[in-house]
Amino acid sequence: MFSTQTYIARRAQLKKALGSGLVLFLGNREVGMNYAANPYPFRQDSTFLYYFAIDKPDLAAVLDIDHDREILFGDDLTLEDIVWMGQQPRLRDQAEHAGVREVMPLRRLPAFLKKARRSGQTLHFLPPYRPEHQLALKDWLGLAPAQQKAAASEALIRAVVAQRSYKSEEEVAELERAVNLTGDMHVAAMKAARAGQLEAELAGLVEGIAVSAGGHLAYPVILTVQGQILHNHYHGNTLQAGQLVLGDFGAETAAHYAGDLTRTFPVSARFTPKQRDIYQIVLDAQLHAISLLRPGVRYLEVHLAAARCIAEGLKALGLMQGDMDEAVAHGAHALFFPHGLGHMIGLDVHDMENLGENYVGYSETVQRSTQFGTAYLRLARELEPGFVLTVEPGIYFIPQLIQQWKRAKHCAAFIHYPAVEKYRSFGGIRIEDNALIAPDGHRILGRPVPKSIAEVEALRSAAH
Repeated sequence: MFSTQTYIARRAQLKKALGSGLVLFLGNREVGMNYAANPYPFRQDSTFLYYFAIDKPDLAAVLDIDHDREILFGDDLTLEDIVWMGQQPRLRDQAEHAGVREVMPLRRLPAFLKKARRSGQTLHFLPPYRPEHQLALKDWLGLAPAQQKAAASEALIRAVVAQRSYKSEEEVAELERAVNLTGDMHVAAMKAARAGQLEAELAGLVEGIAVSAGGHLAYPVILTVQGQILHNHYHGNTLQAGQLVLGDFGAETAAHYAGDLTRTFPVSARFTPKQRDIYQIVLDAQLHAISLLRPGVRYLEVHLAAARCIAEGLKALGLMQGDMDEAVAHGAHALFFPHGLGHMIGLDVHDMENLGENYVGYSETVQRSTQFGTAYLRLARELEPGFVLTVEPGIYFIPQLIQQWKRAKHCAAFIHYPAVEKYRSFGGIRIEDNALIAPDGHRILGRPVPKSIAEVEALRSAAH
């Protein structure tokens, strides 16, 4: 937790932005893996953490702007709970640390909401993303789950996004801790990888590093020799000489701020010539994209600049042809780079994605593209000081996508399909770092993690 004043100020800013009404915040509950007493690791809702800091299940909170009240709803442990879980801080003490003076039992929340609605107060709540929240809103407000997304408060969504998008100095420091720990995880994987290992051995290694530092994973580990599968959480393949390992994973600190890095390295001591060529194109695209980061630049333009860099590199290898500006305008690059360049990061690895990507990553002047590939860009708006984001270009050879485009002769003026066929079994390469937008440019967070060909090969050669 940060200082008490931090949370008081955050709530004050939110109340000022909304002006009136009653704001309902739902904390997360524990969810059973296979029965109620055997739950998944608890993760508090990020917006609840942002405004109230309390990392405990079965809580809710209300900001009654009209009557200047802030109330935490929840219950202290019973003696039976203490037998199994040990003594925990009293809820009132935790509320006091967050600067909240009123605490009520959770059972009183439905009646409180009912009274507020009868009096005509505007009720603000965020779109629920968990079934237990949907059921609670159905019981308390009479809203069917199918109606809740539309009924959620757009004013509250926009106000929360407007606050959480700009990271304070204390948040940046926490993000830096997460990125440094994430870098340690990546270096450990790059040092430990050997032909004959299961991917699961490396996945377990990096998860253990995150947990041993007092945190957890920011998202499920992607660590695979099938790097052309963008979100590949399968870890059953055996590493073989000549393959590439793509590792995309990050640590979450005890305060729940996320790191998100990707590195790609050879199972062997060195890249093959073909791997070296593709890797350098991705690295050049990433470095070029990073060089463009500064306030006032639309991240959409940075994404397209990375795409053009990738297209030019692939043209030099004979995989693309024609005018590359025109090729990118037609989306031909998306055969090889079918995702966005990056996203905001903070208390969520895809920060505030549960509130809606179009609120977080777009604006009235920057609308989402409908073109394949570019449509997946999570962040496109103008960059501003205080934003923290990822920069993660990649090149992938996805056999099914190649086959579909080739059969349809899609973008045939720009793609040399006979040459592409020779790369069908290549896999994929992605390189990712996390950047803070500063008033005069940008800063890459965390200690440097090897990513040049020379650095990666030096690390791999030492491991062999």
